[in-house]
Amino acid sequence: MSDGASTVHPAWLPAEAFGALGRRHTLVHGTGLLVDTVVDEVAGACGRYGGTVRRVPADVPATAPSPVGPAGGPRRHVPATAPSPPGDLLLALRDAAALPAWARRLTAGADGPLGDEGFLLAGSGDRTLLLADAPAGLLYGLFHLVRLGRAAFDARPVECHRPALARRMLDHWDNVDVHPVTGQVERGYAGGSIFWRDGAARGDLARVREYGRLLAACGVNAVAVNNVNVHASGARLLTERLGDVAAIADTLRPYGVRVHLSVTFAAPVVLGGLPNADPLDAAVRAWWAAAARRVYDRIPDFGGYVVKADSEGQPGPFTYGRDHADGANLLAATLAPFGGVVHWRAFVYDHRQDWRDRSTDRARAAFDHFTPLDGRFRDNVILQVKHGPMDFQVREPVSPVLAAMPATRLAVEVQVTQEYTGQQRHVCYLGPWWSEILGFAPWGPQGPTVADVAAGTASTRDPRSGAGGGRSATAGGGLVGVSNVGDDPFWTGHPLAQANLYAFGRLAWDPGLDPVAVLDEWIRLTFPPATTGDPGLVRRTLHAVLDGSWWTYERYTAPLGVGFMVRPGHHYGPDVDGYEYTPWGTYHFADRDGVGVDRTRATGTGFTGQYPRPWSERYEDLHGCPDELLLFFHHVPYGHVLRSGRTVIQHIYDTHFAGVEQVEAMRGQWRRLAGLVDPALYARVSERLDEQRRCAAEWRDQVNSYFLRKSGVPDEHGRRIW
Repeated sequence: MSDGASTVHPAWLPAEAFGALGRRHTLVHGTGLLVDTVVDEVAGACGRYGGTVRRVPADVPATAPSPVGPAGGPRRHVPATAPSPPGDLLLALRDAAALPAWARRLTAGADGPLGDEGFLLAGSGDRTLLLADAPAGLLYGLFHLVRLGRAAFDARPVECHRPALARRMLDHWDNVDVHPVTGQVERGYAGGSIFWRDGAARGDLARVREYGRLLAACGVNAVAVNNVNVHASGARLLTERLGDVAAIADTLRPYGVRVHLSVTFAAPVVLGGLPNADPLDAAVRAWWAAAARRVYDRIPDFGGYVVKADSEGQPGPFTYGRDHADGANLLAATLAPFGGVVHWRAFVYDHRQDWRDRSTDRARAAFDHFTPLDGRFRDNVILQVKHGPMDFQVREPVSPVLAAMPATRLAVEVQVTQEYTGQQRHVCYLGPWWSEILGFAPWGPQGPTVADVAAGTASTRDPRSGAGGGRSATAGGGLVGVSNVGDDPFWTGHPLAQANLYAFGRLAWDPGLDPVAVLDEWIRLTFPPATTGDPGLVRRTLHAVLDGSWWTYERYTAPLGVGFMVRPGHHYGPDVDGYEYTPWGTYHFADRDGVGVDRTRATGTGFTGQYPRPWSERYEDLHGCPDELLLFFHHVPYGHVLRSGRTVIQHIYDTHFAGVEQVEAMRGQWRRLAGLVDPALYARVSERLDEQRRCAAEWRDQVNSYFLRKSGVPDEHGRRIW
């Protein structure tokens, strides 16, 4: 890699991915900023690969093209005096002009609405048509063509593509200042922030523009640009530093990405000098209303606020005897006239718990806090719910809150950054995990899924009785991911962690996609055949390393859903009792007889009762509970026999040995690519795999030794345990 912009890895948008598109003779019909972006992207590809692009003015038929006007980036266009080559690709807004006869024939009968972001693709083999109702649809359609490569231009019947989830958002936990504990990016493992550096906005936003391209190409349409734990400098983004946010919004807007801000609930006090932030106080309401007007004056398409309140020390409405609905509705009322939303996080629990108290259960907290408020939130409040009841553990059940609030817009929050899954020092492809979460059916296999809840299309039911009825939320809250991006040359620290960012966007667009097929898309785009020495071997190797890597990570870390066992604070590496006697509520309760948390209604915390049937009964039943979640729901003796026929203690030993062996195999597979892929990328992945092998062995030895000493039960295979 050389100095300058080329030092940034292109991820899934290398120039070679545009080869098939860049050889076409393309007509673009439509107006608007995002259509301008489409023209620029096509022109850049044509400039490299010899095709042409012509833009059709709005007042002439699509059969009468005119040359592309000037815009940024390299391009190849046909001068007005040159003969017009026949167009073989038409990209058009449906209502912009009359379509040529061949396009009308291809789309006969396909006249249903596509929505703001949908698009239609059809091809005769000689000509290809991409139609959209709105500019965003044309942009997403363009990147679909890039994904398909040469196959995009084969003969195909009409295909209509629409996003399943309207809101597909990444939260950046980026600090404006470098925080003394959490650094420039909290839970960030890819260098510094792409937005901020040492207390100031980055002056050169070229990297942010490239980020916008990557997001549009995988389907993400919103970002929050600062940490949910809002510190002093981050709070001022709402007021005196709003211009910095506006500059980011201007940079991302051409790729259809709307900017959001994390705000502190105490803003009227810390920024406005008011004596309180009581959501029912008229002066507080007026302050927030004025703040919203200022924001929309500068950023007309501003998305809204993200709020972490009364959680882990962050201020909130509890200070004033109010509840979360009071707090969220205050902000929502000020944003509603402008079309903005409030993402109010449901991550609220007692982080000063007495570890001796077995009746208090952190897993219950979100449900207990928020479900009594169902129906009280305004329509532009989105309750942002972590996918599991704890904290992004490598295995935990789906949060029961997602099945319990039919009158509230709910967003599902996942963590793309790998806080608890190897911190981008370990390979851990999270697509299969998210697919499992989104496909989970809280009311049973024939009922709606978590993806339906996020889309707002679930038919809702009382989660405690299982009875049908209720009303569907008017719109879902979508999917939100905590971003894994930083200013590292490879974007995500570990080059293979790019696959997680790509998969997040693609599964947010269509939760029904096969995560292995999504991974194959990422491989095909990121490692184009023309850039590798043996494309088949590269593809097979990357699948071998990535496909099962989530399960591999699970095998050598905390067993059977019990969670945590990480080093306190930074959360990297093993420390089996690290949180066992702390106030954080993250316990495994291992003793000489057994391990696990009793969350049953019969003898435990009652957490199983927060689920609708059939899951409330299945999780309650020791013999019906899925083995992979056994220790999350039950405290069991070490001799308890799993469905595999192995005891719990032997399962712990076996999986930890197997996990390390699988990492060793991954290292060997990767070494086959020496000389076949970019040397800098190869070296970075090799270094990370070496660290993964070291850390996995440490996990194996600490966990196995801990449980051998607790249980006194030897490994039946006689392997060395310390």
